[in-house]
Formats: sequence, C-alpha cells, structure tokens
Amino acid sequence: MTHSPQIKIPATYMRGGTSKGVFFSLKDLPKPAQVAGAARDALLLRVIGSPDPYGKHTDGMGGATSSTSKTVILSKSEKADHDVDYLFGQIPIDKAFVDWSGNCGNLTAAVGSFAINKGLVDADRIPENGMAVVRIWQANIEKTIIAHVPITNGEVQETGDFELDGVTFPAAEIQVEFMSPVDATDAMFPTGNLVDELKVPGVGTFKATLINAGIPTVFLNAEDINYTGTELQEAINGNEKALSMFETIRAYGAVKMGLIENIDSAVGRQHTPKVAFVSKPHDYTSSSGKRVKATDINLNVRALSMGKLHHAMMGTAAVAIGTAATIPGTLVNLAAGGGERDTVIFGHPSGTLKVGAEAEQKEGEWTVKKVVMSRSARVLMEGWVRVPSNVF
Repeated sequence: MTHSPQIKIPATYMRGGTSKGVFFSLKDLPKPAQVAGAARDALLLRVIGSPDPYGKHTDGMGGATSSTSKTVILSKSEKADHDVDYLFGQIPIDKAFVDWSGNCGNLTAAVGSFAINKGLVDADRIPENGMAVVRIWQANIEKTIIAHVPITNGEVQETGDFELDGVTFPAAEIQVEFMSPVDATDAMFPTGNLVDELKVPGVGTFKATLINAGIPTVFLNAEDINYTGTELQEAINGNEKALSMFETIRAYGAVKMGLIENIDSAVGRQHTPKVAFVSKPHDYTSSSGKRVKATDINLNVRALSMGKLHHAMMGTAAVAIGTAATIPGTLVNLAAGGGERDTVIFGHPSGTLKVGAEAEQKEGEWTVKKVVMSRSARVLMEGWVRVPSNVF
C-alpha cells in the first residue's frame, strides 16, 4: 500500500508569557492554508496533534494543556500604522476544531520578537540598541497591541533578569500595551450592569460581573461557589463535577453576554468567554512552593481556560481583571477593596501579577484607554514542522 509522504513547513516554537505555541509566517504555509477555512484548520490540528482521545498530544507539537495547544499566524500588516497582523488559533485537545474567537494575551508577548526576526517589521523601526516598538493588529478581535521589544546589537534581546511567575527561568522584559481593548461602539458591560444576577439552572444564582475587555469574562465571587480563591489546579481539574459546574456557568454566561444564542452553542466556542472567580487577599502557597502573602496582593483570582483551571493567568483575562479592578462596584474591584485605582496586584496559582489600566466614565458609559503589563518571550526551537501531505 502506498502512503502519502510528509511535507515540511517553516515554523518557530516559542514561549510567550506563560504559554507556548507554534508560530508561522503566513507566506510559509501551504497555499490551501494561506486562507481561512477547512484546509487551514486541518493543518493546524495536525500540527498540534488534535483531536487526541488520549489527551497527551503524543503525535504533535501540542503540550496537552490549554496553555500549550496554541498556534499563531503572522503577516506583514496592510493596516495603516501597524507593523504586523497577528492571528491566533486555540486548539482543543480532544475536539476537531480551531477556536478563532479570541486572542492569546500571553503569546502576544512573542509576536513582536517573531515579527522582527522574520523581517515583518521595517528595518528603520528597529534601533541598533534600545527598544523596538512593534505595532500589532490583533486580527481575531480587531484591536491594536503595542509590544516594546528590547534590542541589542540589532537583534532581539531574549535573555535577562525579569522573572514572571509561572515561568521557571528569567528572561528579558517585554512591556505589552493593549490599546482600547473595548470598541467605542461596544458595551464593556454587555448587560449594562456592573453586577448581574446570573441564573444557572441546576447550579444556582450568582452575582456576576460580565465584562468584555481583553476577552469576554464572567467574574464570580469565590465564596458563592464554595471556593476560597486560593485553589491550585489539582483542587479543580481532577473534579469532574466541578468542571461540569464551571462549564455550565460559562455557557449561561455566554448567553447572557449575547455571545451565543443558546447554551448548546457553547461547545463550539470554548475559548470565550472565560470564567474566573475572585476573593479578598488571602495567604497561600503557589504551585512552585512560593509563599504568597495577603499583604503583597490586592486580591486573589483564579480563571479557567478551555475547561480547566489555568496554571497561572491568561494574558487576556489579566486585561479583563485590570480593567474591572479600576471600575468601582465590579466584583473584581470590590474584592480588591473597592474605590478608585489604576493598578492591581493579584494572586494566581503560580504567583502574582501586576496590571495597570486607564479607564474612565463618559456619559454613564465606561471606556478603557489601555491596559499594560510586563511579560517575556523566547524562541525555543525553529526549523520545520512535518505533517502528512494528505492532511488537507
């Protein structure tokens, strides 16, 4: 029997923030995959190794977690005043589809570096030494993101002493600015309320802040769902009853936010919205054994991604946290002590993160100018990925 040979595609495996993903230049993809559609989705699924009923991604580049089953496609931007277009595809582990509904804030930190290395940023915008300002058009959500990438001797500086909780080794700091993460024509709070009563049949009725900033997010009070806000992954991810509860809450939250028409549609939109729960600051021990003191943080936050408690914090969810924290009366703001603020330090399973936001209220509507946080990124491997040529 004759079988199709493998084809090889130029690719780079990168860490960005607390995530990892396979990065491609659009022009390097096979012709059928250079446009959105079934061929592109089939290719990315095979690259990652999904769907995998064993849940291991043994036959692909995925890491069998939501943080490591990611793909990125970049191209030189045709958008005015932007350098690169950034398209993100979240790959489920055990399902055969690619979720294009949102951004990955963590991998955003690697976009500028990749773009510079691949010649997608004009040479005259890259200093010999200093900081390159890379203007990113996030194509999934149609937003501008600014990455400040350190440059040494004309090349991206990846090593450094910046430590990011959730990442084992230090690296160079990359500041990321999420500009106007909510459209002026869109409501930051889709229901018009800072706090809603979210009715979830069979589960309960909960106070919830439903916000669209960075990524649509449903915030709950930890105590309302019998948690403390200091949980680590093992407390939730091995509990099928708990995971089912969170998915049901997510589905009803998506309907209330107007993201889907009925809860049955939630299965095809796993990347958004996110579900997170907050609490006042409490002492806890992080997943690395580091002791986090209540006096060092403003609140505790735990968030789920692709049906599992995240090991740290999604970058886009951090945008939602930073935004909500600055708006008096949201559950996030109240957990942080209430009142006005422009920064917040929150505890997550791997440690802490500081996020700054500029939000203001005009004619009764809240808007946010930008959200800023520091991440890091590093090339892990570059060359080619191989997939069977009959993948299309």
